[in-house]
Amino acid sequence: MTADARSLNPWRRLGYRLLPGDAFSYVLHLRPAEWPIMTAHTALGFVLAVGLRPALAGERLTTLLWALFLWVILLNGGTLAINSVFDRDEGDIGYLNAPPPIPRYLLAFSALLLGAGQLLAFTLPGGFAAVYAVCFAMSIAYSVPPLRWKAVGGMDWLINMWGFGTFTPYAGWAATGRPLNLGHGLVLLAFCPLFASLYPLTQLYQFEEDRSRGDRTLALTLGMRVSLLIAIGAMLLAFGLFAAGAVVRFARWWQWLALLVALAAWLRVLVPWYQRRDAMTPAEHQRGMYAALTAWAVTDVAVLLAFAW
Repeated sequence: MTADARSLNPWRRLGYRLLPGDAFSYVLHLRPAEWPIMTAHTALGFVLAVGLRPALAGERLTTLLWALFLWVILLNGGTLAINSVFDRDEGDIGYLNAPPPIPRYLLAFSALLLGAGQLLAFTLPGGFAAVYAVCFAMSIAYSVPPLRWKAVGGMDWLINMWGFGTFTPYAGWAATGRPLNLGHGLVLLAFCPLFASLYPLTQLYQFEEDRSRGDRTLALTLGMRVSLLIAIGAMLLAFGLFAAGAVVRFARWWQWLALLVALAAWLRVLVPWYQRRDAMTPAEHQRGMYAALTAWAVTDVAVLLAFAW
């Protein structure tokens, strides 16, 4: 499907009517389809800090909404937009099918979002501003030449496992200004290897396009079999850290059960994927990626049930 197919999509057609010209293309390159995932993962850290019941009662809701705006739309949206500027993908990409042509001022627009977010981050506790600055720097190193670590096998993995995996929920926690304890620290750390598991799965369906562009992504460097083996191993490491956090927090049986359900969700995705890897089409690998994202969502819920008390 090409970018011209946007005229056949009723939501895009409405968007281009409401925002004429290229204005809606700027919004699309922020990849709003990812915002619910980023919102949930950032909010997870916030809820772990304040507790599930107080959070459901609306405690510090204004702080949460402000942190989400800064982290999800300005930082993450700006990061993905600047990534689009230098990738110039024509085929489907993560969270954006049939991307529209790059608008003329997308680079300046994304830089404005990132910079404004950094300045506004100082309205929240220092830990939030600090982790925003770290991720801002990683965003530039990830996408922008001459570094462009995205095209260097392994560096893209390292940046994303920390940036999305651990720093994103930590940003939610840091927005509250509460000190981080050992048990919850282990939980936030566990999301680093968990994203290390997820990240190569997001690249398996783009093998040919990445190879033709000359990018040496992690999955291309490792190959499909090793990528899936590492995904399984990193996922098991993550759940080992969740288990360590549960021990430190003196978890009860039902909290352990929640973690076991999440573990089963991951195994249900990864084991059949590994077994069928060579027979799968790119479309099937893409569906596998979205199944892994579902397992991630199950894990978020399990972590809240186990640790947000």
